Amino acid sequence: MTDPKDSPGSTQAEVNTDEVSIARVYDFCLGGKDNFAVDRAAAQAMMEVVPETPLLAQVNRCFLRQAVRYLAGEAGIDQIIDIGSGLPTAGNVHEIAQEKNPDARVVYVDNDPVVLAHARALLATDANTTVISADLREPDVIFGHPETRRLIDTSRPFAILLGGILMHLEDEEDPEGIAANLRDRLPAGGHLLVSNTCDTGEPRAAELARVFAENGMGTRCFRTWDEQIRYFDGLELVEPGLVPNNEWRPAGDVPDPDNPAHALHIGGLGRKVR
Repeated sequence: MTDPKDSPGSTQAEVNTDEVSIARVYDFCLGGKDNFAVDRAAAQAMMEVVPETPLLAQVNRCFLRQAVRYLAGEAGIDQIIDIGSGLPTAGNVHEIAQEKNPDARVVYVDNDPVVLAHARALLATDANTTVISADLREPDVIFGHPETRRLIDTSRPFAILLGGILMHLEDEEDPEGIAANLRDRLPAGGHLLVSNTCDTGEPRAAELARVFAENGMGTRCFRTWDEQIRYFDGLELVEPGLVPNNEWRPAGDVPDPDNPAHALHIGGLGRKVR
């Protein structure tokens, strides 16, 4: 991408090409083209300290796809809210869910104008899938949005996906409180997915955390496993629990599955029993 005017539905004023976008850095790490020089520079800085950074992004997508297959297949979930969804890529949530259940409904939530423009173009003909502009830190806005209310029946089990987003919140933004707020909205049988980078105690984690902070992507991106397990308080963890993404029911699409860098990114899925 060379000019924000190239994005369907976006305008020059909407897109700040001088500020790093989490969604666009992630897009670059996945091999996408919807990013700017500032995003590529941030990604390159990450790869200088952890060359496997793109691998972590790729395997996070593998985990997300496997979890959605489980939700739409084994768990029978036909309603999903994907918060901080990022730019469309191969194997989008609605595509995976609708492979298992053609009637599955998905609400994508993001606040990046480039994400919104691309997602709206992609979803223009899919009545069961939508994208809304909202922020993770304002769950009342997400759940009160007319499109969410149109597609999601909150009296029936649904899933909330928080793939790689809580890690970008500062402590004062209370990620645990936000996770608790979202858990409380789930009915019995509902599910919460969380994945984030993880502080393993190794020096490379600290170095990558420094690069995240220097690029305005959060100063607490690397929380420990003990801190992150609290996001699932009161939920029953689906096996194998909160683990490195490459270990969560891996399919054949996990690249370089034995790379020790996988420990730097973990994910899990919890079910509300009652």
